Amino acid sequence: MTPNKFVRAVFPGSFDPITNGHLDVIQRGIKIVDELIIAVGDNPEKDSLFSGEERVQMIQELVKDMPGILVERFTGLTVEYVKSKNAQVILRGLRNLTDVQYEFQLALTNRAVAGVETMFIMTGEKYGFTTSTLIREVGRFGGDVSGLIPPNVYDRLKVKLGSLSK
Repeated sequence: MTPNKFVRAVFPGSFDPITNGHLDVIQRGIKIVDELIIAVGDNPEKDSLFSGEERVQMIQELVKDMPGILVERFTGLTVEYVKSKNAQVILRGLRNLTDVQYEFQLALTNRAVAGVETMFIMTGEKYGFTTSTLIREVGRFGGDVSGLIPPNVYDRLKVKLGSLSK
């Protein structure tokens, strides 16, 4: 990077719900870039548990004391949103080899089609298996997911799904 260059990154996802793995990527990503926009989108292939507004609120609660972080909803293509925000890079977290294969293909496509670069951060090893889908599924069956998501998210998940074991 050029000295004194301002770097804005977008961390897109559905975050339904946000996990400790996502939070780990956010905390490490903001150390590398000047501004990080957490872009909360809707994945039409997923049945969302939380509304977009609820997801934004949960994330805002988590990052309220972290300078340089914004949380916004978006619709449409991620690369178009990134360009509309004058961001230089997309931030993505990687958990495992399956993520690497998928994200590599996506990053190459985004660069070829829209000229947008992607920066990858490996999630902490203790979060390598955690996905929002897994959290929702285990939570629906009453499993203990309290160590996988932030406490404010766990509280909201309990309300959504009824009483969970802790």
